[in-house]
Amino acid sequence: MIAHHLPVLLILAPLIGAILAALSRNGFVAWFIALVASALTAAIAVALVWRVQAEGVISYRIGGWAPELGIEYRVDAVNAFIILLVGVVAFATMIFARRSVLAEIIPERVAWFYTMMLLCVAGLLGMAVTGDAFNAFVFLEISSLSTYTLIALGRDRRALVAAYQYLIVGTIGATFYVIGVGLIYLVTGTLNLGLIVERIGAIESSRALIVAEAFIAVGISLKLALFPLHAWLPNAYAYAPSSASVLLASTATKVAVYLLARFLFTVFGMDAGPGGIPVGTILMALSLAAMFIPSAAAIFQNDVKRILAFSSVGQVGYITLGLALANPTGVTGGLLHLFNHALMKGAAFMAIGAIVLKAGTAKLDELSGIGRTMPWTTAALTVAGLGLIGVPGTSGFVSKYYLILGAFEAGLGWLAILIVASSFLAVLYVGRIVEVVWFREPAAAAREASEAPLEMLLPMWLLAGATIWLGLDAEGPAGLARAAASALLRVAP
Repeated sequence: MIAHHLPVLLILAPLIGAILAALSRNGFVAWFIALVASALTAAIAVALVWRVQAEGVISYRIGGWAPELGIEYRVDAVNAFIILLVGVVAFATMIFARRSVLAEIIPERVAWFYTMMLLCVAGLLGMAVTGDAFNAFVFLEISSLSTYTLIALGRDRRALVAAYQYLIVGTIGATFYVIGVGLIYLVTGTLNLGLIVERIGAIESSRALIVAEAFIAVGISLKLALFPLHAWLPNAYAYAPSSASVLLASTATKVAVYLLARFLFTVFGMDAGPGGIPVGTILMALSLAAMFIPSAAAIFQNDVKRILAFSSVGQVGYITLGLALANPTGVTGGLLHLFNHALMKGAAFMAIGAIVLKAGTAKLDELSGIGRTMPWTTAALTVAGLGLIGVPGTSGFVSKYYLILGAFEAGLGWLAILIVASSFLAVLYVGRIVEVVWFREPAAAAREASEAPLEMLLPMWLLAGATIWLGLDAEGPAGLARAAASALLRVAP
């Protein structure tokens, strides 16, 4: 029965698609294969979410082997939320990508570009769905290696430097992670996360677990660009091809956040990890720094892609802040912001990709008045920006509202004030973009531009429209986030 094999089909769909795209060697055929594979992946993700809601946790044993000997794919309320996000965003990105890729990628490399995109999607979904700590490392490397290639395929020479920087940092992060997993295996004798949880309580000495938690937390934090381990991200997002920026900004850091949450909550414990280390307090301090410092840096950037990149580091701070609160409302807010930020930032990077296609630049001082020649594209960028601020009526407001409630629930009224204060930094960098593109006289690049084609506007407004819709009716994603938070905290939903 096909329904039984959905967890592995979720990985096989983009993986087989990547192989076929590579063999095609034809840009259009590769794009069509990528589109079909991503559509199938999104459909499987939706089906898995429906099954988890109806039946509970899904366990799929590769080859029929017991978890002690083989690899188990395990889908629950937490990672079902993540795979839905990755599947939907990947499909929207493939629709958007065709025109953008033709303009930004050398024709001989177009098929390889789609191959790498599908491999990245397969790696991210594998990280989310696997219940094996080492298998997560394998998928982490698949997604990372394909990501380095995606960034390097950009025509700007600075893309090579950005890819190399990310390669170095990513390799360090992966090494840290696998060292931590090795230490866990030494003391528990298993790599299955479920079995690790069962055995870890019986371990008398916590020294190895303390070191393992430190290595894993730092390694994953490098991948998710948690401040101050974020130095690779601005250049990677700014100089990557536009479609790659959309996919990475919307999904890559989000899956890394999931992996961090899975270890901190399920394996080690957030309130007081091995040895009584106050993990939550440390994570809260880093999250607050992320909410303010990179957001302040975004204000002074001239390249809109770099503005959005620094903004991403700041927005990751809100997500990890929700995890650090470690109460149902706060974690719900963090996971909900993870979902909402993916939609907002995906729409924003799509808009900038369309502007680069039509105006030939992402420099803010060269985009004066472009709202007059590309009104629909600029409107989508504006909606995404309002969501980043957290304006009422957008999904960003809903998730920040949950975070504020979570802060009060934890008895931290001062934290609620800081959440609101940090949003004013977003007002400054988003307001700067809005003022330039709408209220200034058109510059030369803006006068020569024309509206983006419909195939780019449709996925762009799918995400931008969702930012508004989910700001007015948030019950769907909020319910999924609430169920995921309850599963992480092991409390009744």
